[in-house]
Amino acid sequence: MMDIQTLLLFSAASFALCVTPGPDMILVAARSAAQGRMAGLITQAGVTAGSLFHAIILALGLSQLFLAVPYAYDIVRYLGAAYLLYLAWQVFRAHDSFAPRSTPSKRLSLYAIFRQGFFSNLLNPKVALFYLALFPQFLDPEKGSVALQIMVLAIILQVIDFAVHAVVIWLAGGVRSLSANGRVFSRWSRYFLGLVFGGLAARLVFDSER
Repeated sequence: MMDIQTLLLFSAASFALCVTPGPDMILVAARSAAQGRMAGLITQAGVTAGSLFHAIILALGLSQLFLAVPYAYDIVRYLGAAYLLYLAWQVFRAHDSFAPRSTPSKRLSLYAIFRQGFFSNLLNPKVALFYLALFPQFLDPEKGSVALQIMVLAIILQVIDFAVHAVVIWLAGGVRSLSANGRVFSRWSRYFLGLVFGGLAARLVFDSER
């Protein structure tokens, strides 16, 4: 069983990482500003699910594939970029789908929002490599199943991440509710969300650091 000192140290490191702005924080903030706090929370739920899936892969030892087969990393990276560009294209062609007066049928469903958050995280191979770089420092084979230790650390990380991003979602959603509730704000918040998706895609394509 992992000792409390290790868990506290990992929690502190996780908090420091989570409060640092990154692609997931930008994504949930943009979605919250564009479509409200509930949409931001659902996006975060999708991101969390994708991140936990990466943890399961690491626990099974499959993340080593990115180190053993460099082309596997590039394939997943380009797939992720293509998916984000597709999301950006969908957002830009949606016209006033986020406008306050839009009909329910035009609004992006909560399932679609969850799916976008999940796949944007899942198709980012750097998340798997992040786990691979961070977690081994806190693992001890003499203290039980390594796979179980990985999942415990992953859950702690996601709880902290969700808590930090909940504050971001609340603040970003407040910007939407306090702004003029006409179509002008809706249109510009939608454009911002599309630019976020496009920027994340470019980051995956051009940032070759691992």
